[in-house]
Amino acid sequence: MADTIFAVSSGQPPAAIAVIRVSGPGAFAAVERLAGRLPEPRRAGLRALRDGEGALLDSALVLCFPGPATATGEDLAELHCHGGRAVVAAVEAALAMYPAVRRAEPGEFTRRALLNGRIDLAEAEGLADLLEAQTERQRRAAIAAVEGRVSQQVRGWMDRLATLSAMVEAMLDFAEEDDVPLDGAALAPVTEAMRTLAATMRDAVDRPPVDRLHDGIRVVLAGPPNSGKSTLLNLLVERDAAIVSPIAGTTRDRIEASVLRGGLAYVLTDTAGLAEDTDDVIEAIGVARAQEAMRQADILLWMADTPPPRADAIWLHSRADLPGREQLPEGRRLAVCRDDASSIAALWDVIAATAAGLLPLEDSIGFKRHQQAQCRRAADALGRAHSDDILLIAEELRIARQALAELLGVSATETMLDALFGRFCLGK
Repeated sequence: MADTIFAVSSGQPPAAIAVIRVSGPGAFAAVERLAGRLPEPRRAGLRALRDGEGALLDSALVLCFPGPATATGEDLAELHCHGGRAVVAAVEAALAMYPAVRRAEPGEFTRRALLNGRIDLAEAEGLADLLEAQTERQRRAAIAAVEGRVSQQVRGWMDRLATLSAMVEAMLDFAEEDDVPLDGAALAPVTEAMRTLAATMRDAVDRPPVDRLHDGIRVVLAGPPNSGKSTLLNLLVERDAAIVSPIAGTTRDRIEASVLRGGLAYVLTDTAGLAEDTDDVIEAIGVARAQEAMRQADILLWMADTPPPRADAIWLHSRADLPGREQLPEGRRLAVCRDDASSIAALWDVIAATAAGLLPLEDSIGFKRHQQAQCRRAADALGRAHSDDILLIAEELRIARQALAELLGVSATETMLDALFGRFCLGK
């Protein structure tokens, strides 16, 4: 029998109210010892909470939710106490005194919801993303996963796979009973349906993963020494994130600054000047790191007078406020001036437009990278449906079903679950 667990679910005290959740087979008994007679299910009742010696701990609202129709799939109780640290500590200490009642581990409430079938793995991952969301786009994508949009899509594919598997099993049974050969013509409807489903799945997942919303768009500023990279970084993030001086080589290493703009997260990186030849060991290391940052950049802002090293780079005409640099040279995307706020706003517009192509569409179903990998594994299995051997076809269908089942957590490993729920706070 599982332990009964408890934790504060309303954020750490002090606060006006602290909600202490208790879940498990002994939840009602534990709360009854604290509060006396329990209120009717799903109706709040004001109760005096007392410890084992009868001392008053607090006056609290008590609610009881009988399982399995609860958030965890178990009997669940809530104590809405005053939110002072001492009050919460006293109530938790009293709960911990009862047999088989203990403090919850991070994410354990949600983990029990998964194990008891109240949510699936995709919904649990969406909840983890929702708790970590910092931007509006992140929140909306996470809400879609929590509401089951990813799960519904995957379950729809699984239903189609189940139908195809049933057709194959029926054909096998029919062939055994009537001695009818199963040639390519007989199997054609099944293999064609498998290929069609594979194409549908690939189309759905061959889009930017939703992880990009959480990773942040990596914008790298690169160019030779003294090309205005640090100045532009400070203008873009609207603070002095990098040291600016007229001395070439002031920036010796990568400097990163995060910024939220238009509901998106960006990580801007200032790099060391790309000196062609240097005897300075430290400068050489800085140049190597700058080149690595350029390779990893989602968006490269190139600030040299020579053509950029990447075809997708945004080639800028920097320091356009200096004498002799007033005109925009051929090939440059736009000019930026330190004292012209409109040029910085125009650059942000270009960055945002470029970033839009790197992110999932707002109205599309957002798959995470590992979910895309599982879907591609299933699609690859279906795409191999060119055999006339019905047993091989049945095996490919099994592989596809297994891949999608793992996505929903049907066969999730303990290691996978530990990694996921370790991201949660105690009260979830």
